[in-house]
Amino acid sequence: MKRLILLLGILTAAAPLATAQTSEVQKADGIDGSGTHVDEIWFDTRASFHQQTEAGVYGSHFQGEYLNLHVTGRIADNLTFRVRQRLNRKIDDDNPFSATDFLWLTWHATPKWSFTAGKQPIMVGGYEIDSAPIDVYYYGAFSNRLYQYYAFGASATFSPAPGQAVSVQFIPSPVSPVSQDAYSYNLYWNGHIWPWWKTIWSYNLVEDELHRKMNWLVLGNKFDMGKLVVDVDFIDRFGFGQKNLLSDWSAILKAILTLGKWNICTKIGYERNDAANVDPNWNHAWDALVPASHIGSYDLVLPAGNDFFYYGAGLEFFPLGNDNLRIHAAYFGDNHDDIHNFDVGITWRFWAYKRKKSN
Repeated sequence: MKRLILLLGILTAAAPLATAQTSEVQKADGIDGSGTHVDEIWFDTRASFHQQTEAGVYGSHFQGEYLNLHVTGRIADNLTFRVRQRLNRKIDDDNPFSATDFLWLTWHATPKWSFTAGKQPIMVGGYEIDSAPIDVYYYGAFSNRLYQYYAFGASATFSPAPGQAVSVQFIPSPVSPVSQDAYSYNLYWNGHIWPWWKTIWSYNLVEDELHRKMNWLVLGNKFDMGKLVVDVDFIDRFGFGQKNLLSDWSAILKAILTLGKWNICTKIGYERNDAANVDPNWNHAWDALVPASHIGSYDLVLPAGNDFFYYGAGLEFFPLGNDNLRIHAAYFGDNHDDIHNFDVGITWRFWAYKRKKSN
């Protein structure tokens, strides 16, 4: 821990110096150094007091949930980078970057085209998945049961107009362990239909841990009505050969009403997979590779014959009038695991370094 604190102190102190030294060396070589710099270094963290009953059994505890380091900057005028490291997460021996969410380079080839390589979010549409985890108090079954949501891959983005971006991505599968050679092929639109109707839509061709392919159609919609913002996500999952294409799905509704420094929040979701959605070509040699409840199902995230209803509400208070400090109280429950949880917690952010913008 002492080494970690020392490293972070050196990084924070050295950022302005490193930028200045790089600039001076480049100027001596006749190169404009303005394109190489660290833009920002910041931290955010969240801790809560949990009280929970599961199947009628009560428990409570204090918990530190997140401690994240963020670094953004440029290597050249058209080459940017971003890092997000979870400082409180254990590093997995089989996945040395398990504590790293973001570690990517983006080449801005033209004003409309960019290309990204490195560890990045897997481009699955919807606002529940897209939200930063530190801002989410509870997830539904689909989002919560993915093996991974950040992976090393490559993507290309075309921006035909301001606020509109279409991306294609080749990346490891979110429903397969990190060590397997299973992939996801993603088409993603992040844009808007009207200024008050924003979209994160995707089509994903996803390999599971048994190397079968499934289709996901994900329609994330944000309706911004000033003080009231409503998110509506719909996710349809269907395997090749599945008879009913609208029988394995998730629907999620979230609303936030802002009144001064207060947010009143609520989120409900319903997810179901019909019992008939079983794979006639299931190979029983796979039985040992999946939980007993998943055997035979096309969908290994929410297996056939399951439904999941969850709901919750909460209050957020921003004493400083911005998201540098947030106090929350949130309740949520579900019908699947018979969980009822009440959290009270605090989130705070601070900047260790911000590069001054040149005039």
